[in-house]
Amino acid sequence: LQVHECLLGSLLSQQPQLYRRTHGFSNSLYAPFLGHNLSYIDYTGDEHGIIESEIARYLGNFNVTRKLGWVLTGEVGVYTRYEPDTVRGVDVIFISRKRLAAPSGKALQVAPELVVEIVSPTDRWSELRSKIAEYFAIGVERVWIVEPGKKQLLVYRTPTEFIQLAEQETVHGEGILEGFALPLHELFAELP
Repeated sequence: LQVHECLLGSLLSQQPQLYRRTHGFSNSLYAPFLGHNLSYIDYTGDEHGIIESEIARYLGNFNVTRKLGWVLTGEVGVYTRYEPDTVRGVDVIFISRKRLAAPSGKALQVAPELVVEIVSPTDRWSELRSKIAEYFAIGVERVWIVEPGKKQLLVYRTPTEFIQLAEQETVHGEGILEGFALPLHELFAELP
């Protein structure tokens, strides 16, 4: 079992011991899982939290009357591989009611339509590219990569095809999110 970036509640209930340490400029948690691989988790910073909550708020406002699905945040687990199991912690997800009729309290075993990853200073592009490929392999339709430091957003339609949107542009929803619009200058307004 490989656990990436997050500890899922169900796994924590099985093995709750966490060990804290300092890792560079960020705090990390190490989690042992009954003889399985040991993974660490880097905490995110305040900019990451602002971007995550703003994207979730805009998606939630769009969804509130339409009731198309669920907006999920907070490193929600998504299975991207089985045997060995790989669970990715995702910053923001939109998943339709067609794919997820009701919350289960567990990591998602079905692909959301949209995955949003916010780049942190410690992220490496080689790891991000792997994650993007895994998301598309399980049926994710769009991946948004937000780069707060550059104030830009990349919209991936395949693991290698993307469009780059700058701060003065607007990201538009596609598919089930047709009609959604988020002006990036509003998303990045509170950042230095």
